[in-house]
Amino acid sequence: MKRLLTCSVAMAAILSFNSCATNPVTGKRDINFVSEEQEVAMGLQADPEIVAQYGLVENPTLQRFIQEKGQQMAAISHRSNLKYEFKIVDSPVLNAFAVPGGYVYFTRGIMAHFNSEAQFAGVLGHEIGHITARHSAQQQSKSTLTQVLLMGGMIASPRLAQFGNELSQGAGLLFLKFGRDDERQSDELGVEYSTKIGYDASHMADFFQTLQRQTQQSGQEEIPTFLSSHPNPGDRYNTVHQLADQWKQKTNSATLKEGRNSYLRMLEGLIYGEDPKQGFVENSIFYHPELKFQFPIPTGWQHQNSPQQVQMAPQDGKALMFLRLAQGTSLEAAAQKMLTDNQLQAVESKQVTVNGLPALAVISQQAPQQQQQQQAQQQQAAPIQALSYFIQYGGNIYNLTGVTSTTDFNTYFQTFSTVAQNFRQLTDQEKLNRKPEVVRIKTVKTGAPLSQVLRTYNVPDKRLEEMAILNGMQLTDRVEANTLIKVIEK
Repeated sequence: MKRLLTCSVAMAAILSFNSCATNPVTGKRDINFVSEEQEVAMGLQADPEIVAQYGLVENPTLQRFIQEKGQQMAAISHRSNLKYEFKIVDSPVLNAFAVPGGYVYFTRGIMAHFNSEAQFAGVLGHEIGHITARHSAQQQSKSTLTQVLLMGGMIASPRLAQFGNELSQGAGLLFLKFGRDDERQSDELGVEYSTKIGYDASHMADFFQTLQRQTQQSGQEEIPTFLSSHPNPGDRYNTVHQLADQWKQKTNSATLKEGRNSYLRMLEGLIYGEDPKQGFVENSIFYHPELKFQFPIPTGWQHQNSPQQVQMAPQDGKALMFLRLAQGTSLEAAAQKMLTDNQLQAVESKQVTVNGLPALAVISQQAPQQQQQQQAQQQQAAPIQALSYFIQYGGNIYNLTGVTSTTDFNTYFQTFSTVAQNFRQLTDQEKLNRKPEVVRIKTVKTGAPLSQVLRTYNVPDKRLEEMAILNGMQLTDRVEANTLIKVIEK
């Protein structure tokens, strides 16, 4: 269950009159209330939570590759003194992100879309650049100065996103959105670092086109996303190419490599898209083959799945729904635990059955003290009200909760109820035995346009553009014999 985590971030920093520090990259003095020791502490706190949130990809070859290249690049970076960690997390979303203190994460989704070691290295350098230039620390310092709560990327409104202690402040850092100047600086550092370890950084620019095409094809922006708050893709493409040419002149360009075939071969067998065993959505129904349950996703709502919860919300962000495992040995204990953790008070509670399963339905509101705190922070925003179902099934207690403002509760009540009351056992054998799609590397036998080549591998017409993006090509591009390409198979 791959969740779209939503929580606010408010890092406390001690204000002092001597709060300037030399930026390791620029050499200039920056206002910064976060010390290097605090950055390291943030990373140490965030890392286990990020791993728990996503899980790690079980691919020793790729995990070894990112560690080797990451450590090689860290050694020539502006902050080689940090202890860096590089990991590939189990998410289909195209994303890479860094946490202060030296922690860098790539999703298997973005790994599948790289088409060379050089593309990978450019993005790796970009993420290391966020750490070396202390962008997260600067963001936190600006937050302290303006006393503004930074809100994470989310599918629900920031106010509803605060429902539940889903992440500590440390892990919440991964949702910080950097400004365009920070992104441009990280692009520059990505070119510099990748060139210094022997890669042709012009391929980094090419990958931006893949990201832009994938985002356009999906019809919506993934969250968190590598493109968020980034410069215009066209300008970025040209700028990175110019920077790459400048660095080529500083080095022996004849030795700079692309590493296309070597990279593609490492992708063989990598899971592509949603991993069915962790849950998947089809025709607005969420199925979980391993835990053997299903429930509907409200029409038009966005959703995200993580190992810890499934989260759903309408596009206007006025409501939020999630399913997660509840804590407690009984329905009543599980309900009380959830209410206590979230500072809620039960308004109504009753024993019910959900498709033959014992359950407890609870309507709750924010406790008065919590309401006052929220109103002070959110300028008299309406307090939160929730409908929760606690359902006993398969040795677990599942918590399906819908939350919105008290003013909108009646509007969303039926939607919340319908989702919870349609939770049921999954018995469809086709869904229970669903296999994941994986990346397969093929050697083109006869030169032809990419569209024709893909059809020889039985790629359906409706997925031709998707496969073109995956390969970083246009369907009209001619592919010569003996070229390696990626296709998706079960």
